[in-house]
Amino acid sequence: MKNSYPYQFENTKDFDTAMDKYGWLIYEDVISPGLVDIINLGFAKAYRLRRTIQKKNGIEEDMKGTLHHLLEPDNFGFTFISQLFCDAQIRHFLQGNYILNGINGVINLKHATPYVQNVHRDMRSFTAPLKLMIQMIVLLDDFTLDNGATFFLSGSHKTPAKPNELKFFGKADRAVARKGSIILFDSLLWHAAGKNYTDDPRRALTLSFTVPYVKQQLDYPRFLGYEAGENFSEELRQVIGYNARVPANLYEFYQPLQRRMYQSGQG
Repeated sequence: MKNSYPYQFENTKDFDTAMDKYGWLIYEDVISPGLVDIINLGFAKAYRLRRTIQKKNGIEEDMKGTLHHLLEPDNFGFTFISQLFCDAQIRHFLQGNYILNGINGVINLKHATPYVQNVHRDMRSFTAPLKLMIQMIVLLDDFTLDNGATFFLSGSHKTPAKPNELKFFGKADRAVARKGSIILFDSLLWHAAGKNYTDDPRRALTLSFTVPYVKQQLDYPRFLGYEAGENFSEELRQVIGYNARVPANLYEFYQPLQRRMYQSGQG
């Protein structure tokens, strides 16, 4: 299940075998230490903003250590997304163009019990064999047994029913890996964050990518501004979702082909 990162991604057989049999795999030492440091520095400020909103809305306990929608102007989210890590793998898994469904973060803290520690999968509906979503975890700290390395019940992406906790925690594998690694997994896979028994935080970016016709968790093009997208590369426009927007009025709907909000080739 562990592999060194294949930048050219010429061998799809090993990827297909791992994703079919286990539902997940690890690419080790993908992210440079410098980029990991930039993201970790940005986490503190991003968490303070989101924590204020969580407390104001009375959901602070369940959301402790979680950061959602980190694709903001001039932050590390753009730096990360623009490098298109695992683009070929994601495109292969989803069989074509894809968009960002969400870019979130987790700060796994000692004694915290956020919702991500519950046994769950990231798609509520069981859609196998149709592939609609793939998940990515970016390790910003080493994942160890002591600090809450993620539990994955290998092969459970083929099982519609939620496993009971006794079976899950008795049979699940642990994603132990070095910071800078990337985990890709099928969104139908049952998993859970582990508990952190150390005094240090265990941080990670968590991203989801979908086929373009699935709704995003946040309307990123509208959030960032439609005009802002004109300055992005075509690849970045595609991934952020600028080519898969929904018209809000007849003026936006009746446009020449090249200016339509939902472009061709999106599925």
